[in-house]
Formats: sequence, C-alpha cells, structure tokens
Amino acid sequence: MAVERALISVFDKTGIVDFAKRLAALKIEILSTGGTAKLLRENGITVRDVSDFTGWPEMLGGRVKTLHPKVHGGLLFRRKHADDRKQAAEHGIAPIDLVVVNLYPFEATAAKAGLTAEELIENIDIGGPTMLRSAAKNFESVTVVCDPADYGLIASELESSGTTSTTLFRRMELARKVFATTARYDGLIAMEMERLGFDHNGTLNLTEMPILPERLHLSLCQHQSLRYGENPHQFAALYVPAGKAPEGLAGAKQLQGKELSYNNLVDLEAARSLVAEFREPAAVIIKHNNPCGTAEQATLRDAYLKALACDPVSAFGGVLAFNRTVDAATAEEVAKLFVECIVAPGFDGRAKEILATKKNLRLLELSPGGLDPERELQLKRILGGMLVQQPDLGELNEQELRTVTKRAPTADEMRTMRFAWKVSKHVKSNAIVFAKDGATLGVGAGQMSRVDSVKLAVMKAHVSLAGSVVASDAFFPFPDGVEEAAKAGATAVIQPGGSVRDADVIAAADRLNLAMVFTGMRHFLH
Repeated sequence: MAVERALISVFDKTGIVDFAKRLAALKIEILSTGGTAKLLRENGITVRDVSDFTGWPEMLGGRVKTLHPKVHGGLLFRRKHADDRKQAAEHGIAPIDLVVVNLYPFEATAAKAGLTAEELIENIDIGGPTMLRSAAKNFESVTVVCDPADYGLIASELESSGTTSTTLFRRMELARKVFATTARYDGLIAMEMERLGFDHNGTLNLTEMPILPERLHLSLCQHQSLRYGENPHQFAALYVPAGKAPEGLAGAKQLQGKELSYNNLVDLEAARSLVAEFREPAAVIIKHNNPCGTAEQATLRDAYLKALACDPVSAFGGVLAFNRTVDAATAEEVAKLFVECIVAPGFDGRAKEILATKKNLRLLELSPGGLDPERELQLKRILGGMLVQQPDLGELNEQELRTVTKRAPTADEMRTMRFAWKVSKHVKSNAIVFAKDGATLGVGAGQMSRVDSVKLAVMKAHVSLAGSVVASDAFFPFPDGVEEAAKAGATAVIQPGGSVRDADVIAAADRLNLAMVFTGMRHFLH
C-alpha cells in the first residue's frame, strides 16, 4: 500500500530526524504535533501541524491533540470499501498511510522517587495508544511503527519498492508488535493505579505499591527459540516483556557457542543469582540447577580453582558464572574442563582467544545493573493457575544472629558461616553446605531428610572437611544432622533454628564442642 501521508508524534525521539528526512525525500507529507514538529522543523523538514490538518487546536493542556475524526477516520477507513471511501470524501477525511508513534514513558515515570499522583496520571498516554490501535487494526492499508529500531527497515522498504509502499506481511508484523506494546502498557497502568489512594482530607495521593498486585498483567513476546526444553522432545523458547528491550540474563550478549537450550538458561540464572551475592572475585559452578562449587577469593583464577576443587567430577559439563571480567589466567584454567556455558560481566581479549578454541562453549556477556531484583516477581505455573512470590532477597541481620551454644564461633568461623549461608540460599532444599576459607567443600542438595543431605555433602566432598563450618537452609529437626557434621570434621554450624527439638540439637552441639548460630531466617528453595 503506497504511503503518501505520515503522522509522526513521538516521545522518544531517537532516530526520528533521519527517518523523517528519508520520508520527506520520498515526497511523503508529514503531519506532526508539539515537540516532534518543532524538532523536525529545526532540522529543515517541512511539517504540517495536526491542528491545521483537523481544523481543531490542541487543547486541555495537551491532553487532546490527535483525538479527532479526521485523524482516526484517516487511519481507519478501509481503502477497498466503497462506502468507507464515500463517507471519507463527504467529510473531508484524507488518508493517513503511515503512523509513527511511541508512548509517554509511563514505566520510567512510575519508578521515579518523589512521584506525585498527578504526575502518574498525566503520564498515561491516551492519544498515542489510540492512534497505534487504530492504525494497527487497519494494517491492510496503514503502516504503523512504534519502535525506533524499525525505522531503518521501513525507510529502506519504502525506498526500494518504487511505489513508496510496504508489504502486507510487514504491516501485519508491525501491527502485532503494536498490540503487544499497548497490551503491556495498559497492564502496567492497571498495576500502578493500585498505588492511588485518598488521604484523610480526601486528596488523591500515592501509597506504597503492593508487593503482590491485585492483578498481574503479563505481555510477553518470543525473543529467542531454544534448542529444546528440559528434554529434546519438548519445544522451548525465551520470552521477554513486549515493547521493551530485553534486560538481565534475557538480554545477555552471546559471544560464541551453540544455540542455548532451556536447561542452559535455567542453570545460567541459578549461577548468575548466586555469584551476584559476592563482592570480592567469585566463581560459581552449577550442575542441574545446584551449585557444585562456589568460592570467593582474592583473584578470579583462585576463586575458580577453589570452586572446582569442591566437586571436580560434577563440574564436568557444568555452567559457570563469574562476577568479574574473565581474564586470561582464569580462562586458561577453565579451558582445561568441558563446560557448557559461562556468564560474566565481560571477557578480556586474551580470554576470548583462549576460550574460542572451545567452539561449542557458549559465552554470555551480562551487563551489570538494569533490573531491580525487588521488582522482579517469581512465577511458577500450576495446573489452572499461577503461583507468585517475592524473590528471596533476605540477608543476614547481624542484630538477630544468636549464638546458642556454650562456645561462640571464632571470627574466622563466623566469616565462613556468612559465606556458606549465602550459598545455602541457592541450593535446593534440603540444603547443607560445608565451607572453609571462602570456598565450598561439600554440598548436599534436594534430599528428603536433612541428615541425608549432610551425608550426601560429606560423600560429595573431595577434600578434608576438618575445620569446616556447615550452613543449613532450615532447622535441624533432630540432633543426627549436627552429629554427622561433627563426625566429618565441622566445628561450627549456622542454621535458622525454630525446631521443637532445638534444645536437643543445641545440647548435641555443646557435647561435640560445636559453635552454633541461629539466624531466625530460613532459605527454602523448591
């Protein structure tokens, strides 16, 4: 469908001047509003104000600009319907063939500190979504663009067609993107509106955002097809929020290696979330969604070697995460082991060269920052419903730590217990972690009884456990767990406490000369 007239009204003006210049070079008339029109004119582009096109001024403080029959009639009338063409001619409605609109940054505004109720409401875009939806509904005749990333593609298609037209396939794809974008936009508004309330004077204001909203709106689009799901006979794909650039692990840049699978990403997220717990150079090795080695050391190479020493057998075919740029010394050690994937903030030039020899090894570069973990709710499907919870961001409260045994832990034991406690949070329950000198020595995961998790951790250890500490993600229901830990060489235990048999467990620890600290917080992971 040939494009003779375009309406451009954008908040995000990235790339709009160059795009508009290419449209103008094709003799396409450009309609625009407010700041967009001003910017285009300043750059030498001829623009017709929408108010001139409709015969009505912008009004109500800018709330009404494009909400007019001449705009929406021009977008919605069906070019192939004789009655539509007749009515458009009778009412002086001219066709608008291309709409370029992006929306007020409602999400960014809603996240601002000191936001007022008035600001939140005024940043609800009405005209933009309405134009987008009108144009998208009539995609058989109208091209609609809501993403600056599509400007170059659309301009090139118009230029190469010979008739300044786009294909029906392209218009349909763009319409799909619009409806996904407006669905997500409306969902965000619906959730943020839950913050609105009235004070005792009846004045509208903003209250705290509910941790779990009354309504949870998800609008996702397929970002990447995956090799397969948990098993090769299952299809799988990665989805990200529609109308928004991928962030976090979903937005990581893959530098090399085979296509990712569902399991790869599940393990990479487990690795990423654990390594993010540490401030000093740290390395994590994940196998089947459990850490089989974790260490925090003075250098990244030492952290990796300490993590590997915990369970070198299980580390084969594992997934690695680092919290620093991977250097050559670390890469040389990693290259000695078969590894599926590595995620890190970066890889220096020499490290890339070394790891490039492992052609199937997937390297992912994850930019730090971006997403706020507190706003990322965790979702899990059950048949007929969805379970939603906060992420487990609980940290040790030094004021609530309580030594319950006759012997208090030494400074070194306490430092190691803090480290082991962080790791236990990321191990499938029942979780037991033996650690020493900033590294895990043995990990027991996912057993149906806690004493069996202790025994498994001891069995999995590849080094002596003498002088180690033990972290347990939940309380010991019986003394047998701490008795097994002491038998293996542990000298101190950190656990939540709260069992009806705490007294028995503490008595066993005293008898075995163990130091024991209660956290008052548990870290189940299912």
